Amino acid sequence: MGSTTSSEGGRTFSRRWVLGAGATTLLTTGVTACGSGGGSGSGGDTLTALVYGDDAVKVQEKAVARFNGSAAAKSAKGTVKLQKVPGTEYPAKLRTAMGSPNAPDVLFNWGGGSIKAYREADQLVDLTDTIKGDPVLKDGFLPSVLAAGGLDGRNYGIPMRGMQPVILFYNKSVFTEHKLQPPTTWDQLLDINAKLKKAGITPFALGGSDIWPELMWLEYLVDRIGGPEVFERIKNGDASGWGDPAVLKAAQYVRDLIDDGAFGKGFSSVSYVNGGAPAVFAQGKAAMHLMGSWEYSTQLGKFPEFAKNNLGWAAFPEIEGGSGDVRNVVGNPTNYWSVNARTRNKDAAIAFLKDCASEAYAKDLVANGDIPTTSNAAGLLDAAPNPEFARFQYEMVEQAPAFTLSWDQAVDPSVQTPMLTEINKLFVGQSTPSRFVSALQGLR
Repeated sequence: MGSTTSSEGGRTFSRRWVLGAGATTLLTTGVTACGSGGGSGSGGDTLTALVYGDDAVKVQEKAVARFNGSAAAKSAKGTVKLQKVPGTEYPAKLRTAMGSPNAPDVLFNWGGGSIKAYREADQLVDLTDTIKGDPVLKDGFLPSVLAAGGLDGRNYGIPMRGMQPVILFYNKSVFTEHKLQPPTTWDQLLDINAKLKKAGITPFALGGSDIWPELMWLEYLVDRIGGPEVFERIKNGDASGWGDPAVLKAAQYVRDLIDDGAFGKGFSSVSYVNGGAPAVFAQGKAAMHLMGSWEYSTQLGKFPEFAKNNLGWAAFPEIEGGSGDVRNVVGNPTNYWSVNARTRNKDAAIAFLKDCASEAYAKDLVANGDIPTTSNAAGLLDAAPNPEFARFQYEMVEQAPAFTLSWDQAVDPSVQTPMLTEINKLFVGQSTPSRFVSALQGLR
């Protein structure tokens, strides 16, 4: 869910899918002249970094130029050539490249399920010990984000783009008119829902026709009820994790919300992508919206006055009796650089990755409208388009004991579509919570 560009925001294909499976449809390029095979690459001392070629790639272009002219590159006896692959077909292009003799030395990815097959084929460098032994890498990034890109407790990636947590947005004018405060507990949320419905206002906007906005509810509920360990099992390939009591309880909470009218009657025909859900929210027809941090730029582009004056934000509330920490976050931690196990110059690859922890790199991200995941970013956020919102996001992630990657990006790609199908069936009433759990347990 999410990425780095576009006033359309969200998963309207330039944000949501950059950390998903693609982004804006651009011309695609072939993947040739990559480095690890040592064949037709661009020279024995030049490594290839394969990157998703959207608007945000200018940050990586600056990083390559900075590294190639640095003492670190000279010491490691290597330089980097950036190979951009724009378009929705990046994952397929990456798979093709990784199976070729000229595979990239460094590769852009989404962590989690997006790299599972490469890890299982021993195609990635396990960076865990390298990170632990290098102060720049160990201390350079927020721990929850660094951990979120790994598998089975091991690190295979270095954060290289901005964070995108899922946030509970609310309409400040509606809340003020009805003397409400953002909920900090689930009981408070239910009480607010009742008051809003009595006033003829739908509590939550939801772009149900896109399905992925529904996913955010289950992600947070499972975390708050059972803690991040529940989905961590699932992410690492243990399908029995879907049978955890927290998953069933979360599904029951969702059905209770739907049956109680928390999303209105027609949410399954409302889209986020075409601007329907943001409009319902901005126009005061719905009081709240659970959405990725790109909601701010979406509203700024579509309803600028609302974004500037009446858009509020808060953390997802605590579930009384749940074992998940209220500070935990779900969403898109960031994108990652990983290193091909066949690279001919691991030292140069690692040296290049270390630039992602630099202040210069973080400044470039902020200038691009992103919130860096580096530990040095807090002092740079005054230069962000909305410093208050930038600081909220950064502190939210900085303080999070765990940052769970969006389920549809964390699971194996073969599970992604059937999982979303089952989630949609739960939301539209074609499945019960117990059938939902049974169906997910059957996914392999």
